[in-house]
Amino acid sequence: MEENAIVRAEGLRKTFTLSQKQQKLEKTAEKRKVAVDGLSFSAYRGEIYGLLGPNGAGKTTTLRILSTLIRPDEGDAFVGGCSVLREGEKVRDKIGFMTSELKLEGFFTPSYLFDFFGAMHGVGKDALAARKQELFSRFGIDRFAEVKVSDLSTGMLQKVSLVVAIVHDPEVVIFDEPTNGLDVLTAKVVTDFLIELKNMGKSILLSTHIFSLVEKLCDRVGVIIDGRMAAEGTLEELCGGCSLEDKFFEIYRNIKGEIV
Repeated sequence: MEENAIVRAEGLRKTFTLSQKQQKLEKTAEKRKVAVDGLSFSAYRGEIYGLLGPNGAGKTTTLRILSTLIRPDEGDAFVGGCSVLREGEKVRDKIGFMTSELKLEGFFTPSYLFDFFGAMHGVGKDALAARKQELFSRFGIDRFAEVKVSDLSTGMLQKVSLVVAIVHDPEVVIFDEPTNGLDVLTAKVVTDFLIELKNMGKSILLSTHIFSLVEKLCDRVGVIIDGRMAAEGTLEELCGGCSLEDKFFEIYRNIKGEIV
């Protein structure tokens, strides 16, 4: 594994069986969909690395593999030197994974959920109490600590999902579309916190289809199209003075032969 590479994907491949309904939606007669196709990349310590691509490019599948939620058909990935295939528990100790698809049980309160996930990660009682006070105050959750999740606004629910994901103070934070569905105020809170985490020495891996988010946050970016790495580097290396949006569509056109 490369020195200073906190996350490394090596030849990841993942396919899924399509239902008849999914085949119609995909407008294909193929029964299998290749979501990730031989994907390799490295993310380094103390940086924000972005996976940029259109919907269906394989970004979410890649992050789920890195988070040990699904297994690749081929290849392996390493987080802090630990294999997602052979050392899943160690990987989960090192990461916080947040996705807009995370469903928190509506009956429970933010306080209960924070304590539950903290205990699951083995965080001590005193450390957990201090962590809760810090994060709940930071995100304005303290006033809603005993409110049922089902009664929270979308923005507050996203904040609760965030603090639950990082209850154990992980060294690697993985975000799938971190600002998806958020109002502008909550989105700014989240993006500012990502920068703060980076300044604290954390490593952040995020997926997005939003060019401005990459330009604001990311030290390096990997452009994924059809499950493959189409281009990778710093913004300066990729764009050479042009906008990221223009460069992306140039890459897309060269690969797909069209703009949609």
